[in-house]
Amino acid sequence: MSGPVKKTSGAQPNDKPSRERGDVIGGGILWLAKWSLCIVAIAAGAWVLGTITARLWVVILPVALAVVVTTILWPLTRWLIRRKLRPALAASITLLGFVAVLAGVVASIVPSVADQAPQLADKATDGVNQVRDWIQGPPLRIRDEQLDSAVEAIVGRLQSSGAQIANGVFTGVSTATSLLITVFLVLVLVFFFLKDGPRFLPWMHQVFGNRSGRHVEAVLDRVWATLGGFIRTQAIVSMVDAVLIGASLFILDVPLALVLSVITFIGGFIPMVGAFVAGALAVLVALVGNGLTTALIVLGIVIAVQQLEGNVLQPVLQSRSMELHAVIVLLAVTAGGSLYGITGAFLAVPVVAMIAVIIRYIGEQIDVATGARPATDEPDADEADTGEAAPVSDSGAAPDPST
Repeated sequence: MSGPVKKTSGAQPNDKPSRERGDVIGGGILWLAKWSLCIVAIAAGAWVLGTITARLWVVILPVALAVVVTTILWPLTRWLIRRKLRPALAASITLLGFVAVLAGVVASIVPSVADQAPQLADKATDGVNQVRDWIQGPPLRIRDEQLDSAVEAIVGRLQSSGAQIANGVFTGVSTATSLLITVFLVLVLVFFFLKDGPRFLPWMHQVFGNRSGRHVEAVLDRVWATLGGFIRTQAIVSMVDAVLIGASLFILDVPLALVLSVITFIGGFIPMVGAFVAGALAVLVALVGNGLTTALIVLGIVIAVQQLEGNVLQPVLQSRSMELHAVIVLLAVTAGGSLYGITGAFLAVPVVAMIAVIIRYIGEQIDVATGARPATDEPDADEADTGEAAPVSDSGAAPDPST
């Protein structure tokens, strides 16, 4: 008869734990404190960066706008350079063509505004009178004395704010002068970016050294591809919206149809918000100029075009160029608009897209360091299919990232 069998597995009463509970809790607190300190340091750095950006906005804004314009004009400049034109000549031809196109658009808009603005103002006055008659009728039945007192109150308020209005006029003149300076600076920067841009990445590689320069060059190359893809894709989407809505406005004989088409095209570069504002303006002009029936038709056309844009064009064209959720886009546009106005709303999505590219690259390097991803210098499939070629050098060949 065999004796009782001893259990050899499991913790014994006299076994001591490998670590004390206090050590484990202390280690967790230290870990939490370390990461909290890192988060606070990152937040402080972001605040300092935002303060510097606000202080230097007069310099940063022309550079940002010049980069955006350069992404649009670079394919033509690259094509001219590959046809053996010198970079300075290619950049000059491209920039002069761009200025000529802008001048042609402005020249075609101004006569339309000058011819139709008085007529539109008269119809707007008629519309105000109709609203006045409707207010005086049932069911509101507001008397003339009440309307006159309300108008007098508004006029008195405007007269009492005369100083503020005068200051606003002078501020507007100053803003117009600053706008002209900004436009001139943007054009100069675009010329030099087109002419000397291909030398930038090799110079950055040399400044940061071989190890760090390789990462800097890879990140900047991806950022350039993402920014170029976004701008050109958004231009295609905006052009489709402007052509469809503009053609409908012409057919319906809506005043300022050409102006509204240009506004629709420009508004398309501000995702979600710009198309809504441009469409609302088109409906408002149709209401004042042609009446309620035409306004409802324009509203239906705008909704149909925006549905086509949101459900077909943008998902197909921007799936590889952006990779941003709609909520992030909306929050970025809202934050950019609240901080820097319409310019901030225009630049918000490209900035967030570039930040997303940097975060994804950091994640890839973390995967390489942890062994979850093999180290390779080849681009991902998503990057290879963006359709954006690397900037060419003065000889017409793409710079080698490994040099």
